Amino acid sequence: MRQFGRFGAWVRASVLASGLLASVLAAPAQARSEAEIGYSREQAFSAALRYLRVDLGYEVTEKDADAAYLLFSFTDAELAGKTGHGSIEVVQRKRSVRLFVSLPELPGYREELLKRGLLDKLRAEYGEPSEPEPERPPAKKPEPEPPKETPPEDAPGTSGG
Repeated sequence: MRQFGRFGAWVRASVLASGLLASVLAAPAQARSEAEIGYSREQAFSAALRYLRVDLGYEVTEKDADAAYLLFSFTDAELAGKTGHGSIEVVQRKRSVRLFVSLPELPGYREELLKRGLLDKLRAEYGEPSEPEPERPPAKKPEPEPPKETPPEDAPGTSGG
């Protein structure tokens, strides 16, 4: 077994590293993909609904326009014939809108692809996004001026009496 020496150790390390890399790349997404967008919440929600139903042919299983979320199911070759599930949420912030895409059964890069496709659809239907207004710090109240010192009436150089 020791006849291969360093070469054998290098081969074993390479095989181990390749296996770890493959498992990381094929691991299902643990987080969700998100983006800050320059479109209204209503524009993003309706574009997401059309993108899922019409463009991708996915089945929308639940939707709520007031809460601005969509749940959907789909089939994919990476799922080996099983049905996958996903969600899109559109969240209104103070001065911007945030988009969240989640495909928990697929690798993270697939969430990115879905998000990019939706952003392309938004651009195609509504044009380039407007820039979100920058957050402004709260206005400071002006500080009162310190009282002016007045010399006492009986001080030298004042006319008093």
